[in-house]
Amino acid sequence: MTQSVQWIEGSVSKSPARQSTRRLSSLRLLLRYPIFLLAFGPPIFRSNKALAGFDTSQAHADIWSVIQVGWIFALALRAIIRLGTSDSIRIPKEVRNVLRLGGFIGILYLISIGYSPGRAVSAEFTLLYFLTLICVTEFVVDVYSDPPNWIQCLLLLRSISFIAILIILAALAIDPTLVMSVVPEQGIRLLGGPVGNTALLGSMMAIISAYTFLHSLESRTRATIFFLIGLAATLITQWRGGEIALFLSLGILVVQWARLKKRSAQIFVAGLMAFILLAGGVVIAVGGEKIWKVFNRGQDVADVASASGRTEMWTYAFSYCVRNPWGMGYVAGFRYYFTRSFNLAYSADVTHLGNCHNAFVQVLADAGWVALLLYLMMNAGIVSLGWRFAKKHAPVFTAFDVEIRHVLRCALLLLLYCFIDGLDMADFDIPLRQPFYFQFIVVAIILGAATNMIIITRSRNASQAR
Repeated sequence: MTQSVQWIEGSVSKSPARQSTRRLSSLRLLLRYPIFLLAFGPPIFRSNKALAGFDTSQAHADIWSVIQVGWIFALALRAIIRLGTSDSIRIPKEVRNVLRLGGFIGILYLISIGYSPGRAVSAEFTLLYFLTLICVTEFVVDVYSDPPNWIQCLLLLRSISFIAILIILAALAIDPTLVMSVVPEQGIRLLGGPVGNTALLGSMMAIISAYTFLHSLESRTRATIFFLIGLAATLITQWRGGEIALFLSLGILVVQWARLKKRSAQIFVAGLMAFILLAGGVVIAVGGEKIWKVFNRGQDVADVASASGRTEMWTYAFSYCVRNPWGMGYVAGFRYYFTRSFNLAYSADVTHLGNCHNAFVQVLADAGWVALLLYLMMNAGIVSLGWRFAKKHAPVFTAFDVEIRHVLRCALLLLLYCFIDGLDMADFDIPLRQPFYFQFIVVAIILGAATNMIIITRSRNASQAR
């Protein structure tokens, strides 16, 4: 079959996406848009002790690695087949530019294999990066002609987060050391380990539920229950980065909601005043010193100021890349060089540190300054494209337009969470980690929803011109 590729430039597509608010069962939606299956990770039940003594900059395989890679390969293979057998591939120019930047970053990762100290690891992760990018591209192409119920997509992402948390709780019952740690002066931390990222899952649930609650997109009772579950899951991790990212995202959400109408603003002001009075009362009753101790998890001021030693990792990565502008090699580079830098005055055992603990610094360490620049440009393009149709004064004509606007706003908040938490964690840039796929899914939702709005807007402009 001869395939034609049609990039939408400034003209109107001959077959614009039909508007759709139909709801499918969760199973049918997953089968129709399987990219959401990547949100499961999938979970792995590998004990961290199993990797003790291994050089993680070199390739190692076990049954869980095979399952994870096979999961991603299966979904990507379906995407490749669908793209390869499609009569035409249509992607708006604005979206294509974003995907192109993602492809260029992948090429730099590919080049980094040549100088990586763990070439097999860098090659494997580069392949996984491209496979994930293909899944995003296939989703964008698919929703061009067959858009989903976008609100249902958000709710599906929340449902997957809830199921993943249940899997973590099941692992807790089977082997607590897989997902939980007990730290002196900090207590229990249910981080999720290799099974899933509890802070990310809880925060995604909380943000989506808070948005649907404030904008009455579902039953408020249901939204409240999921919000409380998500909030509790985040707090029990005692992950400061995740907590800060969640509360900043929720704060922005509430401010945006308050701007919609006068009554919302009045409720916001009253709630803010009540919160200030309550916070003041808590400080007086409990004491500022005790509250600070809870926040800093018993650490001293110097340790908190250094982001629990992360600034030393970032300084090392920057210093290395000043001398070597092309970086260290995708994923394997930092694992190799940092763990062998015995001249570091680092307080922890560096042999257990596999990344920079910062998504942006990780890109720099992986493939150098050019990759970091492209990464920033790509994210700026995604946010700009999403906000173009999500902003308050964007024209809306139908319920489908309103639905897309809500989804874009919520997805941008989820992406903001990823950016803020990414300042404290590099998993958003490392394949086989759950945050990596969550961020790609959020990006796919933004690009897909923006694609629908671009097509609809151009079709209406053409109709008005006639």
